[in-house]
Amino acid sequence: MKVLMIFIDGFGLGNKWESNPYFFARTPFLDSILGGHVLYADSGVVKGSRAIMIPTDACLDVPGVPQSATGQTTLWTGINAAKMVGRHVNAYPTRQLRDLISNYSIMKLLADKGKKVTFANAYRDEYFQLVQQRKAFHSTSTLVALSSGQPLRSIEDLNQSNAVYQDFTNRMLIEWGYQVKEISSEQAGQNLARLAREHDFTLYEYFISDKTGHARDMVRAIEIYQMLDRMMATCIADTNLKDTMVLIVSDHGNLEDLSCKGHTVNKVPTILINNNYKGTAFSSISSLTDMTPFVLDLLLPGCMEEAVTGQ
Repeated sequence: MKVLMIFIDGFGLGNKWESNPYFFARTPFLDSILGGHVLYADSGVVKGSRAIMIPTDACLDVPGVPQSATGQTTLWTGINAAKMVGRHVNAYPTRQLRDLISNYSIMKLLADKGKKVTFANAYRDEYFQLVQQRKAFHSTSTLVALSSGQPLRSIEDLNQSNAVYQDFTNRMLIEWGYQVKEISSEQAGQNLARLAREHDFTLYEYFISDKTGHARDMVRAIEIYQMLDRMMATCIADTNLKDTMVLIVSDHGNLEDLSCKGHTVNKVPTILINNNYKGTAFSSISSLTDMTPFVLDLLLPGCMEEAVTGQ
């Protein structure tokens, strides 16, 4: 079994009202695999023939609005980071969270057991310079990738179609003056699928969704949903769903309610896409804490218990 995890930042389940851009977006791929336009707070668990959507708690039994650093750390370690530090932590991980990621990240645990793992996102050379100058800081996803000991992908990798940029069309890079080719959402999906075929575990992060939610830009938000749908459609079409589990996950809500200035307390959709998802322990998923154990059970049964107990 292989796993492709597509992480969409700030991707919650909202209501059927005019503040929710998903209500207006056309998402034929997601509609087809889930049996309708169903990514809503009141939909409950939705089962299709080869996909299931599970509303997933992002609040983690901690008061307040979920935030990125603790939500993502929880998502990629299986340990309730918000409860551990006693609060939701925004933006970049604290020292305590960084230590947690260093020891227990999903990519580290898999790599340590000999699994071939990769982070599909490309990085600019300037990013590493800014980090060295302490003008930028590693995000949770970057720390998760680095914990595995694998190199991060570069713009050169991107030019060779061996990486996917954060906006997956490369338009941001072109605007910044990079000599890269703009690609379609569909081509980005094909590139991601090819990387996933070459690895046991592949992670891709898309966080423009969260930035757009904060900007409260309805037109752009609708476009985001539709671009994501097209990217995922070609990615899944080029993926063997007999031996690969595709997971669409998030850390907190935001994009689904533009009446709100920040994150929401809404549940997030966990979408499992696989021809035999019914044969997995999908019923164990109800919180962000459940995602890493679920993946490890698919790829390395018993690994999570061993990691946490030190056995």
